[in-house]
Amino acid sequence: MQRPKQQALMFLLGAVLVGGVLGFSAERVFHAPVRPQIGREAMYDDLGLTPGQRVAMDSVLDARQEQIQTLLRPIQPQLDSVKANARAQFRRIFTPGQWDKFQQRVKEDDSRRQADSTRREQARKTKEQKSP
Repeated sequence: MQRPKQQALMFLLGAVLVGGVLGFSAERVFHAPVRPQIGREAMYDDLGLTPGQRVAMDSVLDARQEQIQTLLRPIQPQLDSVKANARAQFRRIFTPGQWDKFQQRVKEDDSRRQADSTRREQARKTKEQKSP
C-alpha cells in the first residue's frame, strides 16, 4: 500500500517540476523584451543618467553579460536540448499558423541576439583599442 502512494507522489512531483520548467521556458520565449537596449534606455532615462554614466553602465552590463555567457558555455548544449524539447512540445500544442508565427518570433529573437552580440564585441574591441 505504501509503495503506490510513493510512486504517485513522485510522479506528481515530477509533473510539477516539468510544468515549472516548461512554464519558465514559455515565459522567456513569449515575454522576452524585444531589445534589451530599449530596456536600458528606459532605465537610464528614468534614473536621469548623464551620457558618461550611460557609457559606464553599458560597459558594466556588457561585461556582466560576457561573464554570464562564459559561465553558461559548458552547459549550453544541455540548455539547447531542453529548449529543443520544449519547442517540440510547443509544436504539438500550436496550430500550423501559430507554429509559423512562433518560428518567426524565434528567428527575430535569434537575429536580435546576434546583433547584440556583435555590438558587444565591437564595443569590447573599441575599448581595447583605446586602452594603453
